[in-house]
Amino acid sequence: MSRKTESQRIDIYSRITDRIIEELAGGVRPWMKPWNAKNTNGRITRPLRHNGQPYSGMNVLLLWSEQMSRGFASSMWMTFKQALELGAAVRKGETGSTVVFASRFTKSEADGNGGEVDREIPFLKAYSVFNAEQIDGLPEHYYSRPEIVLDPIARIEQADRFFRNTGAVIRHGGNQAFYAPGPDVIQMPPFETFKDAASYYATLSHEATHWTADENRVGRDLSRYAKDRSERAREELIAELGSCFLCADLGIAPELEPRPDHASYLQSWLKILADDKRAIFQAAAHAQRATAFLHGLQPEAAGRRDAA
Repeated sequence: MSRKTESQRIDIYSRITDRIIEELAGGVRPWMKPWNAKNTNGRITRPLRHNGQPYSGMNVLLLWSEQMSRGFASSMWMTFKQALELGAAVRKGETGSTVVFASRFTKSEADGNGGEVDREIPFLKAYSVFNAEQIDGLPEHYYSRPEIVLDPIARIEQADRFFRNTGAVIRHGGNQAFYAPGPDVIQMPPFETFKDAASYYATLSHEATHWTADENRVGRDLSRYAKDRSERAREELIAELGSCFLCADLGIAPELEPRPDHASYLQSWLKILADDKRAIFQAAAHAQRATAFLHGLQPEAAGRRDAA
């Protein structure tokens, strides 16, 4: 990798992290913005690619932020070229929004013994996408908003089935929600102590993200969670992002106000992001893996695997 390419990659991390730090410093958790937006009708979804597939990880945060700050009602995004392929065109003067593509390439290097060894090198590439509302000539369905979900009871039943299908042991009692790695148990306050059912499942989605950390699931190391404030803050950031992703997928609202036991993490997150420009990218990637694992435990996912 050339020095110029490496510099560009670092600049991508810095530009995006600095923007998130600015919002956090102002007391705004940017991943909560879709649900805090005024006059938001219908359900919140993940941003969608031109083919209807949802974005994942860091790109969810980037495009949610763009959608809210620029007032786009549509969740559909595509590149300039993809718009042309659909017989449409980005309007003159429109500016794109940044998304990133992360991958790895293999490079052969001398091993010091006259031989060669292959080394995997990660890379990050930024490119621009445009919202459907910046594009003329798309087929009509690209301009439609996500369907309004009118029945909150159906949404809650869906969420209940989702968490039941994970097989996680969920116990109720006390006044705190937490995941206990030793006994491998999610502890929740009684259902009736929450202001509504959506709040209960939003909290459960946070704890279920922690639950995925077990070595037999996605394998995040929680050994220093109780001892290291920084490690605890990193894991809580993963769980908060995971909860937002799950809430969007399930059509419920996340915890808009930080829980009392979580409010102190804001300053820790600011320090982590200031010290490590890759931290938010890593947290979003871990959150994506966690939510993908939970989705993979659903019967419909098993059916897709069997069909394949």
